[in-house]
Amino acid sequence: MIPTPDIFAISSQKQFEKIALKTFRFQYENNLVYREFCDFLKTDVRKVKSLEQIPFLPIQFFKSHTVVSNTNTAKAIFTSSGTTGMATSKHFVTDVFLYEESYRKGFSQFYGNIEDYVVLALLPSYLEREGSSLIYMVEDLIQMTNNPESGFYLHNHEELIEKLIRLDNLGQNVILIGVTYALLDLIEKQKFDLQNTIIMETGGMKGKRKEMIREELHQQLCEGFGVTAIHSEYGMTELLSQAYSLGNGVFECPSWMQILVRDTEDALTYVQQGKTGGINVIDLANINSCSFIATQDLGKKNPNNSFEVLGRFDNSDIRGCNLMVI
Repeated sequence: MIPTPDIFAISSQKQFEKIALKTFRFQYENNLVYREFCDFLKTDVRKVKSLEQIPFLPIQFFKSHTVVSNTNTAKAIFTSSGTTGMATSKHFVTDVFLYEESYRKGFSQFYGNIEDYVVLALLPSYLEREGSSLIYMVEDLIQMTNNPESGFYLHNHEELIEKLIRLDNLGQNVILIGVTYALLDLIEKQKFDLQNTIIMETGGMKGKRKEMIREELHQQLCEGFGVTAIHSEYGMTELLSQAYSLGNGVFECPSWMQILVRDTEDALTYVQQGKTGGINVIDLANINSCSFIATQDLGKKNPNNSFEVLGRFDNSDIRGCNLMVI
């Protein structure tokens, strides 16, 4: 049976670990891909008593396998972006309601009532393709604002500029969520002085501009929008939950999501807090696929369980991560 505890009511580390271990055992029993991966590592399920002992499935498996923990029909298939001819990840979601609960409650945990905001979205790379989980989430958040001013923008920058200035002058709380390169395009056309607007960047340059280090990027965005901090969203096709940064590139997870940082030389061991390594994500909302994912992101964890994303591994061939091909 699927574990039934309410993951959205988790209030302690002990509770998180108990549910995570129960989820691990459920997914080992019901997820063929994950089970074969664990068996390849010779995991003795009975001896797994801590988060660090749980095997984390390399995220590349979502490109080559159907990673599911039940036999229900997929209600949605979310796909990652990728260049032509490149394999893309597919996340088969059998319970879309769980995804909606996760991002709604996650947003609320960090930002409060969605109806207090106008949500404007500048996400051209995502809008121009099918199957984006980010578009699904933002579209729903836009609807939940119950405000006719909320909406998507593609290349109609002049209209967006006018709206941002007008709403900000009215004292309206606004969240502008944008793909990084599109936000840079916007401030090249208009310099702002926004007092009531949160700028949230998501994703990277998508091949449109050269990559920048976070400090340089956020400084440019702060100066261009006239704000003191740039917020960020950390999510991916393979997850159903998001972490948020309210500034300085420091992310925090909702209570049903945590990260561990693995050694880049040995994927089965972990580094100390403050040390750089590969980011492993526990997403308990991912009960119907896999809750334990080894990402291709580099980062470090802070003493208060917040974390920073420092970049990505060179190439997709991560040492110690491509342990098997099923």
